[in-house]
Amino acid sequence: AKRDYDRAKKLYADKLISTEEFEKAQQDLKKAKEESRTSADALQIVKEGVSASNSTYSTTLIRSTINGIILDIPVKVGNSVIMSNTMNDGTTIATVADMNDLIFKGTIDETEVGLVNTGMPMTITVGALQDHKFSAQLEYISPEVESSTDGSSANQFEIKAAVKVSPDVKIRSGYSANAEIELQKSTHVVSVPEGCVEFSGDTTFVYVLTKKEPQTFERRKVVTGLSDGIKIEIKSGLKAGEKVRGNVINQENNAND
Repeated sequence: AKRDYDRAKKLYADKLISTEEFEKAQQDLKKAKEESRTSADALQIVKEGVSASNSTYSTTLIRSTINGIILDIPVKVGNSVIMSNTMNDGTTIATVADMNDLIFKGTIDETEVGLVNTGMPMTITVGALQDHKFSAQLEYISPEVESSTDGSSANQFEIKAAVKVSPDVKIRSGYSANAEIELQKSTHVVSVPEGCVEFSGDTTFVYVLTKKEPQTFERRKVVTGLSDGIKIEIKSGLKAGEKVRGNVINQENNAND
């Protein structure tokens, strides 16, 4: 358009075209400049959310506050929406999530909730991704019991944990998962199946196979430690390799609760 105008201007100066033709070239140049400015404004709105020449366009652009994946768009074309303010949360037009920075939500029984604290490390196992374990940190423990929806009489408390997921792992919102919280840890300990231990008040005993003939089982007092519900640590009273009734004592690498 600029070249056409320059050519028309020269021809008009040489009196080779009419005034009407020259004015048309002027109007075409003005229109081309307006279209170019409008295109530049639209590009600036896409990049920055606001146009320097016409800021009213920015009110029609909705920008997410985080990078992520759109999980849901609950509104449709033509629906009315309300802008958020101090009196109203506004209309949710999209749900966006960073799938590499997730929140685990679960419940913990009232008999165990007193044993955990925020900040504790957790290990998350996702049912759909059995080959992966995810590290997490406990961030929230509900101060009130959660209402039971399955008719169970056991009181449950909601917990939340921050989970970090590497970018190469494809995980989806809503996956079911289980969490493990390590309360205490002992390494290189003697352990026996918990069913082999006799509990009598505050004292514990096991029945150990004697070395003298005829071999019998003698009742021996032991001091127990951590238990994972299957095996229990023996702090003193037994040695690795000794036999208890029904089981051989093993030297365990780890005993966790």
